[in-house]
Amino acid sequence: MEQEETTKDLAEQCYRLLDKAKFIIVAALLGAIIAFCATKFCMTPMYQASAKLYVLNSSGTSLNLSQIQLSSSLASDYVQVFDNWHVHELVKRRLNLDYTYAQMGKMISVENPANTRILKVTVQSDDPQEAADMALTYVQVAREFIAAKMDMDMPTIFEEPQLPTRPYSPSTMKNTVLGFLLGLLLMCGIVVVQFLADDRVRNADKLEKQLGLATIGMMPVQSYDLSREHKNGKEGK
Repeated sequence: MEQEETTKDLAEQCYRLLDKAKFIIVAALLGAIIAFCATKFCMTPMYQASAKLYVLNSSGTSLNLSQIQLSSSLASDYVQVFDNWHVHELVKRRLNLDYTYAQMGKMISVENPANTRILKVTVQSDDPQEAADMALTYVQVAREFIAAKMDMDMPTIFEEPQLPTRPYSPSTMKNTVLGFLLGLLLMCGIVVVQFLADDRVRNADKLEKQLGLATIGMMPVQSYDLSREHKNGKEGK
């Protein structure tokens, strides 16, 4: 019995959602428009540029297995170089930047892909030229710092950064779709809450469920035209 009632409630909710379909669609479209406008006019586009370093432990032409393994280990160690405040300071001086060390630390990310001796240095900025310049300067400063402070062979610049031509964030398409879905879910939630909060008796099944009384009969709703009665009263006089 409870399962049957639950099925009826779900069916009623579905019918209610279908009945309010035009409001749900309008809310979804409105959410998409708001998200699109916010992305285009309120969010700052961010650009990123990447440079790569190639790490070797020997400057000779022939490398043995131990040297290759050591170079792979050094690649992981060199990631920490880019967290050093000396490196940040040298980059600031060369490019005349007005950032704090904390801000520069958030702008840069360093990856060492597994089983490689390559360091990928990526810089994010709202200025595409600044992102490319910082990425190149970071790898230049890092290789000099490694050779001078760690007494190791200077890594090779494997790939210089390219000037980014389009922002990587924010994604207009992604945010618009999310805005559409958010508006859709929000309006569906409002409709469902209104349905659950509506305790008015609309049919015999709900009357029996709420009061536990059997329905003897049903009468159709009849409209009462007061204007017509008033007119008939005048004619009788």
